[in-house]
Amino acid sequence: MKADTKPALATTRREFLKTSTAATLGAAFAAHLAFPEKAFAANSDTLKVGLIGCGGRGTGAASQALNADKNVVLSAVGDILESQARNSLGSLRGDPALKERITVTPDTTFVGLDAYQKVLSSGVDVVLLATPPGFRPLHLKAAVDAGKHIFCEKPMATDVPGLRSVLASGAAAKEKKLALVAGFCWRHDEACRDFYQRIHDGQLGEVRAVYATYLTGPVKPMPPADTRPAGMSDVEWQLRNWYNFVWLSGDGLVEQACHSIDKIAWAMNGALPIKAVATGGRQIPNHEGNIYDHIDVFFEYENGVRAFMAQRQISNCYSDNSDYVIGSTGVGTGGWNAPTIRGAKPWRFKGPNPGAHMYQNEHNELFASIRSGDVINDGEWMAHSTLMALMGRTAAYTGAELTWDQILKSEDKLVPDDLKWDGQLPIRPMAVPGRTAFV
Repeated sequence: MKADTKPALATTRREFLKTSTAATLGAAFAAHLAFPEKAFAANSDTLKVGLIGCGGRGTGAASQALNADKNVVLSAVGDILESQARNSLGSLRGDPALKERITVTPDTTFVGLDAYQKVLSSGVDVVLLATPPGFRPLHLKAAVDAGKHIFCEKPMATDVPGLRSVLASGAAAKEKKLALVAGFCWRHDEACRDFYQRIHDGQLGEVRAVYATYLTGPVKPMPPADTRPAGMSDVEWQLRNWYNFVWLSGDGLVEQACHSIDKIAWAMNGALPIKAVATGGRQIPNHEGNIYDHIDVFFEYENGVRAFMAQRQISNCYSDNSDYVIGSTGVGTGGWNAPTIRGAKPWRFKGPNPGAHMYQNEHNELFASIRSGDVINDGEWMAHSTLMALMGRTAAYTGAELTWDQILKSEDKLVPDDLKWDGQLPIRPMAVPGRTAFV
C-alpha cells in the first residue's frame, strides 16, 4: 500500500487515542509502512509501550510491538528481577532497527512485585502483559482500570476466581473501547485461519470429533531443593522456578497446551463443552514442584461431539503437536505442517509455513486496530479457552466429572494475596485424583 493511502492521524495523541474512525483492516494493517524511513523522532501520535514481564516471551512481544508500527516507542519496563529487565533491554537494543525507539531510562525501569503498577503509571498508552500467568488477572484488571490498550499473553489465569476477574476485565475493556489482544498466537496464523474457516464453512461436513496433541519434552525442570541458595525466601524460590508451581503456571496443560485447547474451541466455533473428565499424573520426579507431566482430557458437547486433548511433557518420548478434526465427509489435519483436508473436498494450504508470521501478526493487528479506532477485544473467547484448560486440569487433579457450570463456580483460589518478596509460602501438595476434592 502506498504512503498516501494511510488513515489520517489525529492532531494529538490524546485526541488520536479517543478517535474511533472506521478503516478497513487492510489499510490499518499497513499504516505503519507509511512512516518515513529516517532517524526516529517522537511526535504527538507516538504510542508509548510498557512491558510488564521481561522474560523471553516478553522480550519477543516488545520487539514485535516495535516492528508492528513505526511510530511506537518502548518507554517503560517492569519485572520482579533487575537482571531480567537489564537483559531484556540489552537484547532489544542490540537490534539496530529498534535501538533508537527504546526510550526506557533508569527512571522508567521498575523492579519488584509492584513494578506493574509503576509501568502503568509511567505514561504508557499500550501495555504488554507477559509475566508468569498467575499474575495475569491482577495485571489485566489494573491495566484496564488505568485505561491502557493491552496485549495479554496466554493463559489468562491459573485458577477460576482469577478467570472470573479476567471475564470482568474483558467486558470493562470493551466498555472503555480499549484494545485487548490475546497471546493465543495461532489465531493470527494465515494457515490456521484458512483451515478453520474451511471447517466452519462445512468443507469437512459436520464436525464429529476433535483430537489435539501436545506431546513434547519438559519446559523448565524443577531443580532439587538442596540447590536453593541459603536465605532465599519461599516466594523468590517459587518465582524463579515459576513453571513448576501450579499457582504460577497453571500446570503444563494450562500454560502450554492451552494453545491446543484454544484450537479445539476454534474448531467448535466457540461452542462450550458441557462437561469433561480427565486422567493424569506425574511420572518423573518434580522435587518440590506440584504440576503433572501428563494429562488427557475428554470434553463432551451438547450435540454429542467429543474432543480429546493429549498433553505430555516427558523427555525421550514420541512427540506430536497437531490438531485432527474429524467430520462427516472428511478429516482435517493442522499444526506445524501445512494444514490438509482429506475426503470429499480435499485441500492443502499453499501459503506461508504455519507459525511463520503469527507472533508478529498479533501485534500488527493490535496496533492497526488502535490506529483505526476499531479496536479488537478478545476478552470473552480468550477467557473461555483458558477456562477449558482449567476445567481439564481440575478434572485430572480431582478425578471428577465436571460440568461447565461447576467449573465456572469453582472457589479454589491458588494465587495468594499480598505476596512479599521475602515471605513464606508453603507449597500445596501435588494433587491426587480421588483424594483431592473439587472446591
